[in-house]
Amino acid sequence: MAAPSDAAKRAAARFAVGRFVRPGRTLGLGTGSTAAEAIREIRATYPTTPFDCVASSRATEELARELGLGVRPLRADDRFDLMLDGADEVSPSLDLTKGGGGALFREKLLARRAAHLVILVDPSKLVRALGERAAVPIEVVPFARPVVARDLERAGYAVALRGRPGGPPFVTDNGNEILDLTPPRPLVDPGRTDRELRELPGVVETGLFVGLAERVIVGSPDGAVEERLAPGRAA
Repeated sequence: MAAPSDAAKRAAARFAVGRFVRPGRTLGLGTGSTAAEAIREIRATYPTTPFDCVASSRATEELARELGLGVRPLRADDRFDLMLDGADEVSPSLDLTKGGGGALFREKLLARRAAHLVILVDPSKLVRALGERAAVPIEVVPFARPVVARDLERAGYAVALRGRPGGPPFVTDNGNEILDLTPPRPLVDPGRTDRELRELPGVVETGLFVGLAERVIVGSPDGAVEERLAPGRAA
Protein backbone atom coordinates (compact mmCIF):
# COMPACT_ATOMS: atom_id res chain seq x y z
CA MET A 1 0.00 0.00 0.00
CA ALA A 2 1.32 3.45 -0.94
CA ALA A 3 2.16 5.83 1.88
CA PRO A 4 0.00 8.96 2.28
CA SER A 5 3.07 11.06 1.49
CA ASP A 6 3.36 9.35 -1.90
CA ALA A 7 -0.19 10.36 -2.80
CA ALA A 8 0.56 13.90 -1.65
CA LYS A 9 3.67 14.08 -3.82
CA ARG A 10 1.73 12.83 -6.83
CA ALA A 11 -0.97 15.44 -6.25
CA ALA A 12 1.62 18.22 -6.12
CA ALA A 13 3.36 16.91 -9.24
CA ARG A 14 0.10 16.60 -11.18
CA PHE A 15 -0.87 20.17 -10.33
CA ALA A 16 2.56 21.65 -11.12
CA VAL A 17 2.96 19.87 -14.44
CA GLY A 18 -0.58 20.72 -15.50
CA ARG A 19 -0.14 24.39 -14.67
CA PHE A 20 3.45 25.19 -15.54
CA VAL A 21 4.88 22.69 -18.04
CA ARG A 22 4.27 23.43 -21.71
CA PRO A 23 5.85 22.11 -24.92
CA GLY A 24 8.85 24.18 -25.92
CA ARG A 25 9.85 25.15 -22.40
CA THR A 26 13.37 24.39 -21.20
CA LEU A 27 13.33 22.43 -17.96
CA GLY A 28 15.68 21.88 -15.04
CA LEU A 29 14.94 18.57 -13.36
CA GLY A 30 15.49 18.14 -9.62
CA THR A 31 16.49 15.05 -7.67
CA GLY A 32 14.65 12.88 -5.17
CA SER A 33 11.35 11.07 -4.83
CA THR A 34 9.17 14.13 -5.39
CA ALA A 35 11.14 15.32 -8.41
CA ALA A 36 10.80 11.79 -9.78
CA GLU A 37 7.02 12.07 -9.50
CA ALA A 38 7.17 15.29 -11.51
CA ILE A 39 9.26 13.63 -14.23
CA ARG A 40 6.80 10.74 -14.48
CA GLU A 41 3.92 13.20 -14.66
CA ILE A 42 5.58 15.17 -17.47
CA ARG A 43 5.87 12.05 -19.56
CA ALA A 44 2.33 10.90 -18.69
CA THR A 45 0.93 14.29 -19.69
CA TYR A 46 3.07 14.62 -22.81
CA PRO A 47 3.77 11.02 -23.94
CA THR A 48 5.61 11.90 -27.17
CA THR A 49 6.46 15.60 -26.84
CA PRO A 50 10.22 16.37 -26.86
CA PHE A 51 11.56 18.63 -24.13
CA ASP A 52 14.89 20.37 -23.66
CA CYS A 53 15.99 19.21 -20.18
CA VAL A 54 19.04 19.24 -17.94
CA ALA A 55 19.11 16.88 -14.94
CA SER A 56 20.58 17.70 -11.53
CA SER A 57 21.92 14.17 -10.94
CA ARG A 58 22.79 10.94 -12.67
CA ALA A 59 19.82 9.27 -10.98
CA THR A 60 17.43 11.85 -12.43
CA GLU A 61 19.06 11.57 -15.84
CA GLU A 62 18.64 7.78 -15.79
CA LEU A 63 14.96 8.03 -14.84
CA ALA A 64 14.27 10.64 -17.53
CA ARG A 65 15.96 8.53 -20.20
CA GLU A 66 14.05 5.41 -19.11
CA LEU A 67 10.82 7.35 -19.66
CA GLY A 68 11.96 8.66 -23.03
CA LEU A 69 12.45 12.21 -21.81
CA GLY A 70 15.58 13.59 -23.42
CA VAL A 71 18.25 15.18 -21.24
CA ARG A 72 21.54 16.81 -22.21
CA PRO A 73 24.63 18.27 -20.53
CA LEU A 74 24.60 21.79 -19.11
CA ARG A 75 25.71 24.50 -21.53
CA ALA A 76 27.53 27.70 -20.65
CA ASP A 77 24.63 29.93 -21.69
CA ASP A 78 21.79 27.83 -20.31
CA ARG A 79 18.74 29.52 -18.85
CA PHE A 80 15.69 27.46 -17.91
CA ASP A 81 12.08 28.47 -18.17
CA LEU A 82 11.19 26.24 -15.22
CA MET A 83 12.73 23.97 -12.62
CA LEU A 84 10.66 21.45 -10.68
CA ASP A 85 12.11 20.00 -7.49
CA GLY A 86 11.30 18.82 -3.98
CA ALA A 87 12.55 20.00 -0.59
CA ASP A 88 13.28 18.62 2.86
CA GLU A 89 11.97 21.72 4.66
CA VAL A 90 10.03 24.81 3.61
CA SER A 91 9.84 27.91 5.83
CA PRO A 92 6.96 30.44 5.76
CA SER A 93 9.10 32.71 3.53
CA LEU A 94 9.72 29.75 1.16
CA ASP A 95 13.37 29.35 2.10
CA LEU A 96 14.35 25.71 1.76
CA THR A 97 16.49 22.96 3.17
CA LYS A 98 17.43 20.61 0.34
CA GLY A 99 19.97 17.93 -0.43
CA GLY A 100 18.47 14.77 1.01
CA GLY A 101 19.21 13.14 -2.33
CA GLY A 102 22.80 14.37 -2.28
CA ALA A 103 22.49 16.60 -5.37
CA LEU A 104 22.39 19.97 -3.62
CA PHE A 105 25.24 21.58 -5.60
CA ARG A 106 23.77 20.76 -9.01
CA GLU A 107 20.23 21.52 -7.85
CA LYS A 108 21.24 24.97 -6.65
CA LEU A 109 23.21 25.69 -9.81
CA LEU A 110 20.20 24.87 -12.00
CA ALA A 111 17.80 26.69 -9.67
CA ARG A 112 19.84 29.89 -9.98
CA ARG A 113 19.59 29.66 -13.76
CA ALA A 114 15.84 29.05 -13.81
CA ALA A 115 13.28 31.80 -14.40
CA HIS A 116 10.85 29.96 -12.14
CA LEU A 117 11.69 27.48 -9.37
CA VAL A 118 8.59 25.53 -8.32
CA ILE A 119 8.95 23.28 -5.28
CA LEU A 120 6.68 20.28 -4.66
CA VAL A 121 6.19 18.92 -1.14
CA ASP A 122 3.82 17.11 1.17
CA PRO A 123 2.62 18.88 4.36
CA SER A 124 5.27 17.24 6.56
CA LYS A 125 7.94 19.44 4.96
CA LEU A 126 6.41 22.70 6.23
CA VAL A 127 8.31 24.13 9.22
CA ARG A 128 8.43 27.34 11.21
CA ALA A 129 12.20 27.66 10.70
CA LEU A 130 14.83 25.74 8.75
CA GLY A 131 16.75 23.21 10.81
CA GLU A 132 13.65 22.42 12.85
CA ARG A 133 13.21 18.85 11.55
CA ALA A 134 15.81 18.13 8.87
CA ALA A 135 19.58 18.28 8.96
CA VAL A 136 21.30 20.93 6.85
CA PRO A 137 23.56 19.14 4.36
CA ILE A 138 26.78 20.59 3.01
CA GLU A 139 28.89 19.19 0.19
CA VAL A 140 32.58 19.12 1.13
CA VAL A 141 35.87 18.23 -0.52
CA PRO A 142 36.93 14.88 0.99
CA PHE A 143 40.47 16.08 1.79
CA ALA A 144 39.10 18.96 3.87
CA ARG A 145 36.23 17.09 5.50
CA PRO A 146 37.92 16.32 8.87
CA VAL A 147 38.85 19.98 9.37
CA VAL A 148 35.43 21.24 8.30
CA ALA A 149 33.70 18.77 10.64
CA ARG A 150 35.88 19.78 13.61
CA ASP A 151 35.30 23.50 13.01
CA LEU A 152 31.54 23.03 12.78
CA GLU A 153 31.42 20.87 15.91
CA ARG A 154 33.27 23.65 17.76
CA ALA A 155 30.64 26.09 16.44
CA GLY A 156 27.91 24.00 18.09
CA TYR A 157 26.68 21.82 15.24
CA ALA A 158 26.13 18.08 15.53
CA VAL A 159 27.95 16.73 12.47
CA ALA A 160 27.31 13.40 10.73
CA LEU A 161 29.14 12.08 7.71
CA ARG A 162 26.54 10.75 5.30
CA GLY A 163 26.95 7.08 4.44
CA ARG A 164 25.68 3.64 5.17
CA PRO A 165 26.24 2.22 8.68
CA GLY A 166 29.59 0.46 8.62
CA GLY A 167 30.01 1.34 4.96
CA PRO A 168 31.89 3.96 2.96
CA PRO A 169 30.84 7.61 2.87
CA PHE A 170 28.22 8.72 0.37
CA VAL A 171 29.92 10.26 -2.67
CA THR A 172 28.18 12.93 -4.74
CA ASP A 173 28.14 13.01 -8.54
CA ASN A 174 30.91 15.61 -8.19
CA GLY A 175 33.15 13.22 -6.23
CA ASN A 176 32.63 14.98 -2.91
CA GLU A 177 31.15 13.97 0.45
CA ILE A 178 28.14 15.17 2.44
CA LEU A 179 28.12 16.35 6.04
CA ASP A 180 24.66 16.54 7.62
CA LEU A 181 24.54 19.32 10.19
CA THR A 182 22.10 19.65 13.06
CA PRO A 183 22.26 23.25 14.26
CA PRO A 184 22.05 23.95 17.99
CA ARG A 185 18.69 25.67 17.32
CA PRO A 186 16.48 26.35 14.29
CA LEU A 187 17.92 28.97 11.97
CA VAL A 188 16.84 32.56 12.60
CA ASP A 189 18.72 33.89 9.54
CA PRO A 190 19.31 31.06 7.04
CA GLY A 191 20.89 33.45 4.53
CA ARG A 192 23.57 34.38 7.02
CA THR A 193 24.12 30.73 7.95
CA ASP A 194 24.46 29.85 4.27
CA ARG A 195 27.12 32.52 3.77
CA GLU A 196 29.03 31.53 6.90
CA LEU A 197 29.11 27.86 5.94
CA ARG A 198 30.26 28.59 2.39
CA GLU A 199 33.14 30.70 3.71
CA LEU A 200 34.74 27.61 5.29
CA PRO A 201 37.57 26.29 3.09
CA GLY A 202 36.52 22.92 1.70
CA VAL A 203 32.78 23.60 1.65
CA VAL A 204 31.54 23.40 -1.94
CA GLU A 205 27.88 24.25 -1.35
CA THR A 206 25.11 24.13 1.25
CA GLY A 207 21.59 22.78 1.16
CA LEU A 208 20.15 26.13 2.25
CA PHE A 209 18.18 27.56 -0.68
CA VAL A 210 17.39 31.12 0.38
CA GLY A 211 15.28 33.40 -1.81
CA LEU A 212 15.26 31.00 -4.76
CA ALA A 213 11.80 29.40 -4.73
CA GLU A 214 9.07 31.32 -6.48
CA ARG A 215 6.27 29.09 -5.27
CA VAL A 216 5.67 25.90 -3.34
CA ILE A 217 2.96 23.42 -4.19
CA VAL A 218 1.81 21.48 -1.13
CA GLY A 219 0.02 18.27 -2.03
CA SER A 220 -2.29 16.38 0.32
CA PRO A 221 -3.00 12.63 0.43
CA ASP A 222 -6.62 13.28 -0.61
CA GLY A 223 -5.42 14.95 -3.82
CA ALA A 224 -5.99 18.56 -2.74
CA VAL A 225 -3.20 21.10 -3.28
CA GLU A 226 -2.23 24.44 -1.79
CA GLU A 227 -0.11 26.94 -3.69
CA ARG A 228 2.18 29.20 -1.66
CA LEU A 229 3.88 32.22 -3.23
CA ALA A 230 7.13 33.81 -2.10
CA PRO A 231 6.69 37.29 -0.61
CA GLY A 232 6.36 39.90 -3.34
CA ARG A 233 5.54 37.40 -6.08
CA ALA A 234 2.44 37.80 -8.20
CA ALA A 235 0.10 34.84 -8.64
